[in-house]
Amino acid sequence: MNAFQAELQGAIRAIELADQFHWKNLWLECDSALVISAIRNKSQVPWRIRNRWENCMRTITFMNFIATHVYREGNSCADALASLGLNVTHPMIWLIPPDCIRNFIARNKTGLPEFRFITF
Repeated sequence: MNAFQAELQGAIRAIELADQFHWKNLWLECDSALVISAIRNKSQVPWRIRNRWENCMRTITFMNFIATHVYREGNSCADALASLGLNVTHPMIWLIPPDCIRNFIARNKTGLPEFRFITF
């Protein structure tokens, strides 16, 4: 699976979980502009997962649904969770935020910016 397909699978799983928990308001924030584009144009979705994708697209018609692109630096919580996910051996759902993102959540709530510094 390539990165785009992994991002699509993540979006699919998020929508399925929202539906399973009967959440009617979902804001999907994704650092993949291709996933956001696929919401508008299903032809970009690989045929192997298109059926699940189309089911999700039907599901969101019954939700208050927003999908937006955000750069990786703009969502430090998701970036930290993705890093955490590299080391998990089985699917996990947290009902309260794990310790590794609590500081990021606090910064986000106060509107503090996140920066990414690089050296050349």
